[in-house]
Amino acid sequence: MPVRLLRTTWSVAALLLLGACSTGSTVPATSSASVPARWADVLAEAKGQTVNWYMWGGDEGLNRYVDGWVSREAAKVGVTVRQVKIADTVDAVNKILGERQAGRTSDGSVDLVWVNGENFATGRQADLWACGWPSRLPNARYVDLADPAIANDFGRPVEDCEAAWNTTTSALVYDSAKVSAADVGSLAAFEQWVRAHPGRFTYPAPPDFTGSMVVRTFAYDEAGGYQGLQGSFDQTRYDGLAPRLWSRLTALGPSLWRGGDTYPASQEAVAKLFADAEIDAYFTYGVGGLGTQVAQGRLPATTRSAVFSGGSIGNANFLAIPKNSPHQAAAMVLADLLQSPAAQYEKKVNPPGYDPAIDTTKAGDFAARFAAIPVPAAELPTTVLAEAAVPEMQASWVTRLEKDWVSEVQQR
Repeated sequence: MPVRLLRTTWSVAALLLLGACSTGSTVPATSSASVPARWADVLAEAKGQTVNWYMWGGDEGLNRYVDGWVSREAAKVGVTVRQVKIADTVDAVNKILGERQAGRTSDGSVDLVWVNGENFATGRQADLWACGWPSRLPNARYVDLADPAIANDFGRPVEDCEAAWNTTTSALVYDSAKVSAADVGSLAAFEQWVRAHPGRFTYPAPPDFTGSMVVRTFAYDEAGGYQGLQGSFDQTRYDGLAPRLWSRLTALGPSLWRGGDTYPASQEAVAKLFADAEIDAYFTYGVGGLGTQVAQGRLPATTRSAVFSGGSIGNANFLAIPKNSPHQAAAMVLADLLQSPAAQYEKKVNPPGYDPAIDTTKAGDFAARFAAIPVPAAELPTTVLAEAAVPEMQASWVTRLEKDWVSEVQQR
């Protein structure tokens, strides 16, 4: 065995031991990424590799960013990016599970996944993700790893098993020519507006990610705040909440678009209804890009966004590497590139809309550039969104709410 390989193997063992000790995780060391500890070795191993990046492909602006800027920058260090567009992240998780069950423990098809929430939790339960690498990325120095929004994914500790990529806060997009600022001051006020203007609001059917957020927003409100639904799923608490929640959403149904007889299948469909003036308001994750759409004439000039007085659900989304990825080094290099100030800035302004996962005040030369990004009238400043953000509930709550919404609201 060559001397260099002996040294690399020792470095891997050191990395795994360090990762197990520093994160406080009970995850076995074998779940960590099988790549050298020294970044120079990671870059050397990654050169010539192709990263099969499985990610939701519903945002054409983001797709152009990945195919363009990201791919060009990755190519400079010898890494090829192959974006695999999927309709739902669960498709990638199921593929990884299926391949592992088929015995593909080191030659999987998936190298990197854009993931959070239930899908991350499912992967953790099945021990699918490589761990011990995110905190050791060179650009992790720009990420506040102690921030609860970064250290936890839908209430579940990340435990160094995924690298933060974006942050986002939910908001309501509305046409201010038809909906007043008072109407969007709180969820209760907006609900009154919906009842007074039937057919002018809707949301996508869960388990669509945004549709699920709308249901969780009502659940938090019904519980008197997000604090009542934190922690692990509790059947007693759920039983006390669910009848009121389903009654409220069912009663709202006749005031929705098409009388609530049908719900759009996706967030993209809901956004198109707004652009076509069929509805006057809709919920979204993140408001970036609204100003560009207004400038392009795709949305009315009176488009505005709002967060409710009781807070708006916010979260981070991440990048995970499957344990059976054959190109873990290249996946790490790509994840590190995506956390760089330059990549985070480009993602914010071209295409606009994706809020950074890094602390922009510590982004070196890019700090001033982030601070100088203009805020169109249709959008809210990042500081306002951050102040309004309340944490997600754990995935176990989300799964139950999504399941019961179908039987208690959609099918009624």
